[in-house]
Amino acid sequence: MACDSSAALAPHRQLPAEQPRTERALGSHSPIGQCPSELSPLLVMSPAQEPTPELLADPYESFMHHHLQYYGYFRGSLMLKAALLKSKQLLFNHLEGPGVPRLREPRGLFAVPTSRGPLQAPRWPVECEVIKEQIQHIEWVPPEPEPFYQPTGNEPAPLIVGEEKGTVVYHIKPVAKGSYFTCSRVGGARGPITSPAISLEGPEDTTLLFESRFESGNLQKAVRVGPYEYELTLRMDLYTSKHTQWFYFRVRNTRKGITYRFSIVNLMKPKSLYSMGMKPLLYSQRDAQTRGVGWRREGGDIRYYRCSSEEGQAMYCLTWTVCFPHDHDTCYFAHFYPYTFSDLQRYLLAVASDPVRSQYCKLRVLCSSLAGNTVYLLTITSPSQNPTATAAKKAVVLSARVHPGETNGSWVMRGFLDFILSDSPDAQLLRELFIFKVVPMLNPDGVIVGNYRCSLAGRDLNRNYQTVLKESFPCIWHTRRMIQRVLEEREVLLYCDFHGHSRKNNVFMYGCNNKSTPAQRLHERIFPLMLSKNAPDQFSFHSCKFKVQKSKEGTGRIVMWRMGIPNSYTMESTFSGSTLGRKSDSHFTSEDLKSLGYHICDTLLDFCDPDRSKFLQCLSELQELLQQQIHRKLKDLGRGQDSDGAWSDISLSDIESSTSGSNSSQSDGLPAHLLSVAEKFHQKKKRLRTRKERNELRQKYASSQGVTCQEKTPVAGERRLGSPTCRTHQPVSAAALCMEDSCGKQGKTPEAGLISDLQRREPNASQEEQPGLGAKWSWHTLHGRKEERLWERKCHQHSPGPERLWKAQQPQPLLITMLTPPQPQRPADALPIREHLLPFHFQLDGEPHGSQHAGSSTLAHSASTVGTSPCRYRAGARAPSPSQGSLLWRGLCGGAPSSPL
Repeated sequence: MACDSSAALAPHRQLPAEQPRTERALGSHSPIGQCPSELSPLLVMSPAQEPTPELLADPYESFMHHHLQYYGYFRGSLMLKAALLKSKQLLFNHLEGPGVPRLREPRGLFAVPTSRGPLQAPRWPVECEVIKEQIQHIEWVPPEPEPFYQPTGNEPAPLIVGEEKGTVVYHIKPVAKGSYFTCSRVGGARGPITSPAISLEGPEDTTLLFESRFESGNLQKAVRVGPYEYELTLRMDLYTSKHTQWFYFRVRNTRKGITYRFSIVNLMKPKSLYSMGMKPLLYSQRDAQTRGVGWRREGGDIRYYRCSSEEGQAMYCLTWTVCFPHDHDTCYFAHFYPYTFSDLQRYLLAVASDPVRSQYCKLRVLCSSLAGNTVYLLTITSPSQNPTATAAKKAVVLSARVHPGETNGSWVMRGFLDFILSDSPDAQLLRELFIFKVVPMLNPDGVIVGNYRCSLAGRDLNRNYQTVLKESFPCIWHTRRMIQRVLEEREVLLYCDFHGHSRKNNVFMYGCNNKSTPAQRLHERIFPLMLSKNAPDQFSFHSCKFKVQKSKEGTGRIVMWRMGIPNSYTMESTFSGSTLGRKSDSHFTSEDLKSLGYHICDTLLDFCDPDRSKFLQCLSELQELLQQQIHRKLKDLGRGQDSDGAWSDISLSDIESSTSGSNSSQSDGLPAHLLSVAEKFHQKKKRLRTRKERNELRQKYASSQGVTCQEKTPVAGERRLGSPTCRTHQPVSAAALCMEDSCGKQGKTPEAGLISDLQRREPNASQEEQPGLGAKWSWHTLHGRKEERLWERKCHQHSPGPERLWKAQQPQPLLITMLTPPQPQRPADALPIREHLLPFHFQLDGEPHGSQHAGSSTLAHSASTVGTSPCRYRAGARAPSPSQGSLLWRGLCGGAPSSPL
């Protein structure tokens, strides 16, 4: 039985007879022949009888046949194809029965770690291969300080051999140049994992086996250039061609008692802490399992030097030697103590599972990164008894790992969280006084793939805090938005972003000078000074800078400062160690950085102490220190102190240098996936020749033609105009010359060039009014330069005429005679070569277009080429005499004054 809806659509057509079929939706049966509009949308239809070819010949029947095929008819199967399903929430399980759909399990909208579920698996770009092995290291503090390496000056600098004379033992295919992030998935690239390393020939083969396809690993290639010597190439930040500093990789098949040499050959920074005694980190898996020993500083013959240049970029090499502690061991090398995205999730899982700490630490999701990884937000405060007390609390905002290779920030953040979430009386007091907003990992994508500085957008996030591209930079966009919401509710006392520094020792801060409020002068320096007093062996106040540089306008520190947070800082922790106090000339451990997080909490209490004695004491010290710095600055400038003891003419920015941060200017701008689009709209224009270059070309051409220009002094009552024939005496199109503006740039229309020139030029004081003409002529000369000389005419009754028709390096005079004779009579047999469509003759005579009178000029045809008369006739035609024209142009270049041009 045909349903009503089908009959209504085509009452004049008879549908083909079909076999009886059974329709079922979620276990409920529908009567045979029931209209599809009355059934459940979750339908799976039985196979229908195929229509005959004669029936399909009809266009309507053919269309309906294909249309019904789309919805499952005429398929010979009881199930719809999954590719045709519009919804991803429906699943069809063959084991439950034919064509029985069910709803997919709901996805976790907020992947917050809980004790009931596993950790969120990191999402990788589809270009990255990832091993399934989970890498995890133990935490261990060396019992004794680890001293710096003392250079002797005799460390060897091996020559780079490369693949030509070496053997590639490990290689990962790099990301194609110019590519950009497209999509991500758990586990990275699809398909089986390839083997980038060579296979051992036997148990006696001493070749090291390298691996870095795990979280934060970034080794791209290893070349064996000697029995125990290897050249290593680091993978640059994904979708960029720069930023190599961080390294983290694994080696296997080690031999005890043998000195190995490793050389990283593609570092890009000209200065490094390795030149000042810093050692790489080594981790032995066997020592960790048997002795409980974790990361430790190892290495000898350490040298950092320039080795080569590639595509205009200088490359630097780090070389060192090491002896492995065991045979057939698995060891890891790293630039600094690794801290991965999985490490953070394990820590947050422990906090969320703790019934005590979870009461005053609320874990939320700030946003998802470009690859879909979670950016966590922690809100830490003690529950208040009433809303008034909650509203009175000030806020403190802390963040870390905007640069993924600066793992120092994560260890400082770890120490801060350990203390603020503890049951210490000072921690309880801080939770009662403040609301802490903490973003422990701002760039999880970069941390996962092993980048040093950039996100998957190929850009430095700490130069893009002003961005409006929410989809390209979601982490910092939502962070800035979160801080804006907090500022609308309460005062933000402090903002601090934790970083790492690769060229300076100790810990220090970058701040912002408060110039707008004189009452708070030097107040932004009090917190760093207090921190240096609380951590004298780690923090150096003399290394702090407070200069606001234009190149750093996109950093979080300056953006938050401009949003209204006066105490806005970037805290830099060295990759190496300390040169202060008891820890002088020794490396920092992870425990040292964690203790720095405790000192931040301690300093925060001193900074907000109701007893203002510490605050005022620090302010007094800062004023005295500032006077000493200004006195030294004046002495260097050869000036003395003012009589009243004031240095009002010296600003704070003048007495300190720049922040000496990393140059990320090449990582500014649009994200990588928008560069190709931007190039289509901003194609590089061809460089135009300067006026000097054009004049030199004209001189060369004129000298090659053997032509010289002469000048003649004009007689009384005549005016001069730059000769159009001075351009090598060749006729030049007037329209082409009009398309050159006064700056020598081409490409404008004649009208646009004339209007812009007239608007730019000012009327000359020496203007004369010719008798009998309703216009003014002004003589302009560019003094001191052999430039153009031209007439300007300011007309009051119509749009301005051509200001000039040509330019010349050496202008030649033309004689212009102003006459008001009767209208000339053109011979009937004279045919003009070209008519000028613009009302040029009216503009010269000062008459508006269409208003002619007896005795006015009627030059109806202007010159088609410069160097000829405005009205040129064919050969054999009679040219007008001087008494017949209102304006006769005469030239002196190679001809008599009285001869017409």
